[in-house]
Amino acid sequence: MDRLDSMRAFTRVVDEGGFAAAARRIGLSRSVVNKAVINLENELGVQLLRRSTRQVTPTETGLAFYDRCIRILDDVDEAIAAIKELQERPTGTLRINAPMSFGTLHLSSLVAEFMATHPDVHVELVLNDRFVDPIEEGFDVTLRVGEASPSTSLIAREIVPAKRVLCASPAYLEQAGEPRSPTELREHRCLHYGYLDSGSQWRLVGPDGDRTYAIRCVMWSNNGDVLKDAAIHDQGIALLPTFIVGDALQEGELRTVLPDYAPPGITLCALYPRHRHLSAKVRLFVDMLEDRFGGRPYWDLVE
Repeated sequence: MDRLDSMRAFTRVVDEGGFAAAARRIGLSRSVVNKAVINLENELGVQLLRRSTRQVTPTETGLAFYDRCIRILDDVDEAIAAIKELQERPTGTLRINAPMSFGTLHLSSLVAEFMATHPDVHVELVLNDRFVDPIEEGFDVTLRVGEASPSTSLIAREIVPAKRVLCASPAYLEQAGEPRSPTELREHRCLHYGYLDSGSQWRLVGPDGDRTYAIRCVMWSNNGDVLKDAAIHDQGIALLPTFIVGDALQEGELRTVLPDYAPPGITLCALYPRHRHLSAKVRLFVDMLEDRFGGRPYWDLVE
């Protein structure tokens, strides 16, 4: 036993009037409780208890020590309770980073709800499409769409698969014809999410397996909303996550093309530092993400 545990054992012996009763209340053996008190007496160089076959009572010095122990232990218990309360009640600033499109389309209302539920939390929400180092830039939670990669400093909690589809407007498909296989994509106007050097082919998984197909790219952008608008305005076939185009598919502004083919799976992940004790604000926010978007998300309700 450490010193605090020994002090607790001593005060329990005084309260119960004996070692056996104290041991039962603490859940330890009588010998362990007795040894703890003896160690205290040896350390202090005084007798704390008068022992007899019938009862155990504190000496005058023991009674004075008992009073001090009670105050110290009460202060310790109060400090522990205060820390636990802080851990359970989220406070402070929560710094969040997320992709631009996902943040503007789906995250803003969730953040507002989180702040209403936890008014002691202040939120700093940074939206961008560049790669962010959460540790270096000091983010509490970073949302990332892609393949979860192992890290010694970060925990990656998978929230929901990020489905991607080929899609185009009904008017474009009526005018240009609907491709019957991915090899026909090179005959169509394609809208590429990414950069010029990666815009000459798309990797798709379908009945033929995992293959790369040549495309004829007429537009590149690192922002999915721009490509979605271009597709809605009859400019070609886009390959985009359904969290961007789900509403347009549901409203008939876009139609799925080659539904048997899709890129390899990616996931919406929440990244947060690998601390031993996870703060309440991070834990509750990530739980809310999973509650809102986990399972089959609302943007995939209509293919």
